[in-house]
Amino acid sequence: MADAAGASDRPDAPGDLPLILGLGGALAGFGSTFRGPRKRFWQRMTYTGLGLGGYALLAARPARRVKVGPAEIAMGLGSAAVLYGTFTLGDRFARRFVPGGDAQIREIYALRSLRPRGEIAARLMAVVGPAEELFWRGLVQSALMRRHGRWWGAALAALAYSGAHVVTGNFTLLGAAGVAGAHWCALYAAGVPLGALVVSHVAWDIWIFLLQPTGETDLVRA
Repeated sequence: MADAAGASDRPDAPGDLPLILGLGGALAGFGSTFRGPRKRFWQRMTYTGLGLGGYALLAARPARRVKVGPAEIAMGLGSAAVLYGTFTLGDRFARRFVPGGDAQIREIYALRSLRPRGEIAARLMAVVGPAEELFWRGLVQSALMRRHGRWWGAALAALAYSGAHVVTGNFTLLGAAGVAGAHWCALYAAGVPLGALVVSHVAWDIWIFLLQPTGETDLVRA
């Protein structure tokens, strides 16, 4: 697990300038994705993923060293299963106790109807999921761990990932991003290879969003 272990003192972690530019680009990209015309959400999400993932590959060596083999696949699927269990409990809590939580969760799942399921799965698998890990863990978290140490850097990276979702205006999605981000950031700080996190992110996205949602998904019409 040398991929992330010791990242706080590795000279190949990105410096401050790539981090600042990357975070600025992420805020702009997320704002455009979630605030633009709803019917083209998946196209904009894909463009944002291509931009952030491409930037991470250019600016961060950890992002360019991703390897996915049997061990990474096994770790990634296990990680996705644990996160899915966490979200199953969180879904029940949010729908019952968070004001507007049920409507906000249904609004997120309604994005599934904007494009064919197979196309959405392809976008998540080929671009969106991998790009988020390359950028948020390979670039952002690597840079923050180098500057602030392993666990403080991981905490700051999780906050950054969650904070980027403020533009959605969806409190439940913001909380979900915080939980998922903390999960992947903690694993990366603990030494789980970035390739395993790519597998985890892709598997979790497709499973929870397309195959096995955690609860009711249809919008309730008045």
